[in-house]
Amino acid sequence: MARPAGPVRITPPAWLTAGLRPAPTPIPWAAVVRASVALSVPLAVGLAADRPAYGALVSMGALSGVIGDTADAYRMRVYNIAVPQLFGAIGVTLGTLVFGQGWIAVAALTLVALVSGMISSIGAVASVSGLLLLLNAVVGAGLPMPDPWWKAPALLTLGGLFVLALTLLGWPMRRAVPEREAVAATYRTVAELYEATGTGAYDEKRQAVTASLNQSYDLVLARRARQHGRAPALVRVLAQLNVVIPLVEAAPAAHLRARLVGPLSPAIPTAVRDLADAVAQGRTGDPEPDLPVPERPAEKAVDHALRHAAAVVHASDPDPYNVDDRLGRPAALRVRVRRATRAVLFSEASWRYGLRLALCIGLAQALVSLIAVPRSYWVALTVTFVMKPDFGSVFSRAVLRAAGTAAGLVLAALVLSQVPRGWWDVPVMVVLAALIPAFSAKGYAFQTAAITPVILLLSDTLNHQGFDLVLPRLYDSLIGCAIALVAGYLLWPESWHARIGDRLADAVADTAAYVERAFGAREDHGARLRARRTLYRDLSTVRSEFQRALTEPPPTGTRAAAWWPLVVAVERIVDATTAARIRVDHGAPAPEQAEVDAVRRELRELAAGLRASETLVEVRAELPGDESGVLEPLRQEVAAARAIAGPDLR
Repeated sequence: MARPAGPVRITPPAWLTAGLRPAPTPIPWAAVVRASVALSVPLAVGLAADRPAYGALVSMGALSGVIGDTADAYRMRVYNIAVPQLFGAIGVTLGTLVFGQGWIAVAALTLVALVSGMISSIGAVASVSGLLLLLNAVVGAGLPMPDPWWKAPALLTLGGLFVLALTLLGWPMRRAVPEREAVAATYRTVAELYEATGTGAYDEKRQAVTASLNQSYDLVLARRARQHGRAPALVRVLAQLNVVIPLVEAAPAAHLRARLVGPLSPAIPTAVRDLADAVAQGRTGDPEPDLPVPERPAEKAVDHALRHAAAVVHASDPDPYNVDDRLGRPAALRVRVRRATRAVLFSEASWRYGLRLALCIGLAQALVSLIAVPRSYWVALTVTFVMKPDFGSVFSRAVLRAAGTAAGLVLAALVLSQVPRGWWDVPVMVVLAALIPAFSAKGYAFQTAAITPVILLLSDTLNHQGFDLVLPRLYDSLIGCAIALVAGYLLWPESWHARIGDRLADAVADTAAYVERAFGAREDHGARLRARRTLYRDLSTVRSEFQRALTEPPPTGTRAAAWWPLVVAVERIVDATTAARIRVDHGAPAPEQAEVDAVRRELRELAAGLRASETLVEVRAELPGDESGVLEPLRQEVAAARAIAGPDLR
């Protein structure tokens, strides 16, 4: 007799709820304290001077600075905070000039949205600058600002500069500490990578190493681009970062060796951690690490790389003219400005995003001009936050924005209904401001939930509507999310046919070129090293694109999930290529050119197949070669990738 069916559980799909799970990241306590001080002090000063509206505007500027303070190095934080504040001042000035001008305001904000969207494609600082340009323009066009016209931008800028001043308090005592800590963190991730060799956790640890290397090089090279001469602290940090690269290169060979004959000696990750401590503490003159005697080529590669790293880390005074720059000095500022301008004006992606954002902002402003919507400027504000593709999927951000706003409104309603206005705003702001950096690290929905009550409290200081702000804020947010979903997502074909296949095909083609470079007749170690770092960085970007696509609804999310194993396979191919090259460098016989050509040909056919079809077709690849040679693991990884997808040539 059949058992009666149990109750059917209806659960939302994973792509819909992925962003509602908090990220396992630590709370940045220094940022928490800084946010509390930066947003509460202006309110207190404004109340003491009997100018609470002025204090609220300064706190709004400080809020922008708190959100934009995402860098580690002090020099980068100056740019990350100061440059967006300049664009924010321009935005609020433009908005103030068209306040109450009806369709002129609609046209002006639509044009500002186009410019904001286009410059956002340049980079991280430009993206935040474009965001503040549009946000402050919307605020200026939607809220009455104090006269004369320059007062609002001056007060907002003052708030941002206050955050910058608080941020830079530790600069004289911690000049090179952020860069040094980033390099030390990279060494620690490498130690974890060696501990994971031969296990299933290796791929995850390798991705962590790639991310840490990217961050460290970004910090060090950003400082080097502005450093005249060769400062000893910069030379030391750059030298210590460079010598970690051979350790990373040797890891794939060590991983293969661990899978075949057993785990590595625990002395190796211990020695790498000792180097991390030496880098973080600035120690020099330590004795050489006590390592086991190497026997196999992979062991010799690890031993050589580790001893070389120890010699450089413990050197008391690195030669400033003998520091190998692995990635090259960044281009001059003039050259970078010219490249960025060309990319903005002639990039199809830049125009496409600018037009999408302009369409959504134009619709939002036209809607509130035709229909009496309370607190109508929140509609355009919501559209601006949701329509940031470099911050994540537009679809998922719209869902998370609605969820975060609803959660934030619960707290806002409690504050606005129970806490009397006046000096009580200061301790309340101390608590609410602290939640912004704490929740921002957990995800977008949590950040929205933290920012919502802060903005409502500051808005109430300007217009004194109290609890009446709460429900209009919810309605405006839902309208803004709907506009972004329809006009910024559903109406654009690329939303349903994401170019993830093309991006992956480019990575496969670059992998084929890397195989050729690794075993070419005219190999250049420096060029091969730069090609490998660039390829890993590109693969990290591809992985991020796929992870974003996984949060999209079908068919994009479904296609990304089907192709995800191929992303992992390509990363393993790069690892296998590096391992083979390292083994050859330390005594293993070099492969025949015919073997290299066969692997390269299979990869190029795989890339062509990915560009030609959106459907995965299994292909059985027969790669001839010496089964005991260094390329055998690489052939196995290529065959595995071809078994996942390829052009159907049969």
